[in-house]
Amino acid sequence: MRLTPRTLRQTDSPIGATYALLDEREGRGSEGLLDLAQAAPAYPAAASVVEHVVSVARDAHGADYVDLAGLPKLRSAFAAELSRDYRGRVGEEHVVVTAGCNQAFCLVTSALAEPGDEVILPLPYYFNHDMWLRLDGITPVYLEPGPDLVPTAAAAEELITPRTRAIALVTPGNPSGATIPPEEISAFARLAERHGIALILDETYRSFRDTEEPAHPLFADPGWPEAVISLHSFSKDLAIPGYRVGAIVAAPTLNREIMKLLDCVAICPPRVGQEAAWAGLTGAGIWRRERAAEIAAKRAVFTRAMSDRPGGFELLSIGGFFGWVRHPFTDRATGDVVRELLLKQDALVLPGTAFHPEDQRTLRVSISNVDEAALADFAGRLAAAGG
Repeated sequence: MRLTPRTLRQTDSPIGATYALLDEREGRGSEGLLDLAQAAPAYPAAASVVEHVVSVARDAHGADYVDLAGLPKLRSAFAAELSRDYRGRVGEEHVVVTAGCNQAFCLVTSALAEPGDEVILPLPYYFNHDMWLRLDGITPVYLEPGPDLVPTAAAAEELITPRTRAIALVTPGNPSGATIPPEEISAFARLAERHGIALILDETYRSFRDTEEPAHPLFADPGWPEAVISLHSFSKDLAIPGYRVGAIVAAPTLNREIMKLLDCVAICPPRVGQEAAWAGLTGAGIWRRERAAEIAAKRAVFTRAMSDRPGGFELLSIGGFFGWVRHPFTDRATGDVVRELLLKQDALVLPGTAFHPEDQRTLRVSISNVDEAALADFAGRLAAAGG
C-alpha cells in the first residue's frame, strides 16, 4: 500500500517557487543574473567569528549539546547588548536562543495560541508568519497599514476579538522595509497590555535602521515582560544565515513553555551557530557597524536610482534590506511580471503576492544581495522592462 502524505493547507515556499523560475533560463547559469530575491548578506562573516568557529570545531567538546535555553555566555552577552542599545533592562533569564528567527516565531505563537485563535498581522505580512499560523490552525487577521505602510495601534484595536492572542509586527518590515516609529510601537504595547494579549516584535533588521537611537523604549519599562515579546536574528547582522541562530526575549514564565516546544523540535539550537553569534556580539562591533553603513549606502543608491520611476516602476518604501516596488502593468498578474523580468531582463525578485492575499502589483527587491553598481543597473533594466 502506497503511503499518502497529508496535504497541508498552505502554498509552497514563495522563495522556492521563485527560484524554480531559474530553470526556464535554458542553461544560462548565473552569468548576467541580478539575484534580488532572497535577502542575504553579500559578504562573509567577520574574520574573528570564523576563527572562533574553527577553534570550537577543533575542541573535543565543540559538538556537545548545550543548555536548552542556549549557551549561557551568549544569552548573557545578548541581554547586555539589548540593555545597552535599548537603554533598558533585559536579563539572561529573558533570553532563549533558537535555530533562527523563523523558529522563534513558530515557538512563540504555538505557546500563545491554539487552533481557532487569532493573531493580527499587518499587511504586507512576512510570508512565513502567515504560513505558520495557518499550518498551526491559527487565523491570521490582516491589519491594513497607513499610506506610509506603517501600521497603527488605533487601527489594530478595531480588529481585536475574544479570540485574539497577539499582534505580530516586523520592524524594519519584511517585505516593505517600513520602520515603525518608537512612539507607535509604544502605542501597540499599551494596546496589548490593555487587552491582555501579546505584542510580538520581529526585530531581525534592527541593526539596519537609519539611526542608532533605540528602536523602541519598551525595555526601559520594568513591566515590559507582561506583554512584550521581542524576536531576533543573528543571520543578517553577523552574515551567518546558514548557521541558524536567533533569539526570543520574553518573560521567564513564557520561556518555560517555549522550551517545552523547543525540546521536542530541536533539543537545543546548533552549538556552532551560538558560538558564532557570541563571537560576533563580543568581538565584531566595528565590523557590524561598517556593514550596516554599507547597507545604508545601498538604500540611498537605490532610492536615487528609482527617483524618476524607471519604466513606470515606483519605489513605495525602503528600509532594512528591502525596497518595496509597484510595477506599472495593470493588465498583468504580478507573477507574470516577475517571470518576464527574469527571462527578458535577467533580474530575479519576489512577487508581492507572496506577502499579501491580493495582487497589488508589488515586488520585493532585496538590495543586500548585490553591490551599488548593480542596483543602478537594476533600475536600468526596469526602465527597459517598462518600455
